[in-house]
Amino acid sequence: LGSMGDAARLGWYAVVEALTLLRWLVATVLSILGVALTMYDRRNRLTEQVAEDVRACLGDAVFETVIPRNVRLSEAPSHGLPALIYDHRCSGSEAYMALAREVIGRLPQLKVAA
Repeated sequence: LGSMGDAARLGWYAVVEALTLLRWLVATVLSILGVALTMYDRRNRLTEQVAEDVRACLGDAVFETVIPRNVRLSEAPSHGLPALIYDHRCSGSEAYMALAREVIGRLPQLKVAA
């Protein structure tokens, strides 16, 4: 998902519809490993509402880790660097590392590596 703002409230429905169509087109070979909530701003009540709606609809498919809205993540591309290299200690980079561990944990063949 993109921003957890107004667009996300409507936009994630379009993502689910597109994935449903794609799954049908490839005869159910496609599976979703998970859904990550990004640009998450705990200070914004709308963010909480969108997250609750997404979790209510998609349940365990939604990763526990959320990627916060973070200035350091926003600055990284303008310096030509990935966020994890630009500032690996900022909350956004730490969240991406936690998400990576969670993704690895969902891959049965790699659970030992998680």
